[in-house]
Amino acid sequence: MWRPVRRRFDVRGFGVNAYTSEGVGQQIVEEHDEGTGQEECYVVLRGRARFKLNEEEVDAPAGTVVFIGDSTVVRAAIAEDEDTAVLAVGGFTGKPFEISVWEASFAAIPYTRAERWEEAIPILEAGLRENPGHPAALYYLARVEARAGRSDDALAHLTEALDAEPEWADRARAHTDFDSIRDDPGFPSA
Repeated sequence: MWRPVRRRFDVRGFGVNAYTSEGVGQQIVEEHDEGTGQEECYVVLRGRARFKLNEEEVDAPAGTVVFIGDSTVVRAAIAEDEDTAVLAVGGFTGKPFEISVWEASFAAIPYTRAERWEEAIPILEAGLRENPGHPAALYYLARVEARAGRSDDALAHLTEALDAEPEWADRARAHTDFDSIRDDPGFPSA
């Protein structure tokens, strides 16, 4: 469960978010790498987590700090206790902090899961304003617009995303979120 600390307080100097477990054995930090050069520091606030850093496993009871300076390290964490909470702080060495494009997508998840498309769209549009022209922001917004019946907007944003990331066309053709616009002449063909 993502807790959007940075968003809540509009922190602009660094990234900071918290994660709480949905139960023992459940993922608390999703598997990812930063790939952008960002350093991350995780602090286990309560409970116990098991981090996996590439192939290394780290047992992390409350109070443990896990620092990852290499942004290519694939990291993830599983909750080992019922009420585990982890704080994540990240930033860049020698360059200003930039709000991650994924943040708006995470914030929209409760609305997309509930199929409340018209409430998710403004969140995604705000994320696109923070990351103008970013292909991932455009692509995710297009998916939700297609589900909301906003065909013209979905096609425009999808086209812009694919102009920047043409290899995503196969993904778009396979994704069911685009079913409502699949037969449109503007939809990417095989």
